[in-house]
Amino acid sequence: MARYARHAAPALLIGLLLTACGHSAPRPRTAAAHAAPGVQAGIKIGKPYQVFGVWYYPADDRGYDERGIASWYGPGFHALSTANGERYDQNDVTAAHKTLPLPSYVEVENLDNGRKLTVRVNDRGPYVAGRIIDLSRRSAQLLGVDGPGTARVRVRRVYPDAATVASLAPRAAPSPPPAPVIEAVAATSPQIGVDAPPPPIRAVELPAGARPAVVAPSPAPVAGQRFVQVAALTDPGRIAWMTGYLGVFGAVVTEKSPSGLTRMRLGPYASDAAANAVLAQVRAAGYSEAVLVTATAGR
Repeated sequence: MARYARHAAPALLIGLLLTACGHSAPRPRTAAAHAAPGVQAGIKIGKPYQVFGVWYYPADDRGYDERGIASWYGPGFHALSTANGERYDQNDVTAAHKTLPLPSYVEVENLDNGRKLTVRVNDRGPYVAGRIIDLSRRSAQLLGVDGPGTARVRVRRVYPDAATVASLAPRAAPSPPPAPVIEAVAATSPQIGVDAPPPPIRAVELPAGARPAVVAPSPAPVAGQRFVQVAALTDPGRIAWMTGYLGVFGAVVTEKSPSGLTRMRLGPYASDAAANAVLAQVRAAGYSEAVLVTATAGR
C-alpha cells in the first residue's frame, strides 16, 4: 500500500482500500500452490498401523540409515497389489519397508559381499524381528541375496537424480515370470543427491495386513520316496504363503530339519519322470535352486 501513498492518493481512498483488503476472502489454493517444483506425485506415508500385535509408525525419515537383515519375496506375490496400490513385479528393482514413504529410494549394501544397489521402496514389510527390508527377486539377485535367502545389510535413504528415478519407475503391467536368472556381477549405484531434500508428502491410510495361517509339519517321509525340494525356510509367514503358492504344483510336504530349517517339498512321486516334470515347472516359476531328493531314514 506504500506505493499508493507515494502517488498522493486521497486518504479516503486509502482507507477504503485497506478495509477491502482486510475483509476480502482468500482465493482458494490449488494443489500446485502447495507443491514444490519437480515434486513427484503420489508419494504416501500412511497412518500408524498394526501387524501381528506390533505397531508401526510410517514417517518421512530423511536421514534413515540402519543395519539389519534383508530377505526377499518373489513368485508368491508376483502381480499382487503393493501397499501403495501398484502391482508387484518380482523382476523390478524394488523393496518393501515398514515405515519409509512410498515410493522412496534406498541404497542397500550387502555387508556379506560388498555389493550395493539403489532400489525403489513401494511396499510394506517384512514383519519379522531383525529384518529391515524385503527385496524383490530381481533386487535379491543383483545383491546376491536370492541364494542364501537373507543377508546382513546396511539400508540408507538416498535421493537419486531424475534419470535413476526414471529407470526404477514401475512398468505398465508386471511381466510374466521369466526363466530364472542368476546375476554373477556386483551391481552398484552412484550416490547422487544424498543431501537433497525430499518432496512434501501427504498422509494416507495403509492396509494393516493379515496374519498368515499356521502350517503344521507334514508326516515324516518314508525312505526311498522321491520329492522336489524347493526351499528351506525359518520364517513361519513365508512357510505359510509358500505352502499356499506351491499347492498349484501338487501336494506340499513340510519337514523340520535338526538345524531348525523347515524343508519345503512337493511329492512324493512314483517315478523320476514325474518328479522331473514338476521340477521343471517349479524352476520355470522362479525357484532356480529346486532339486530332486530321495528320502532316506531320518531325512
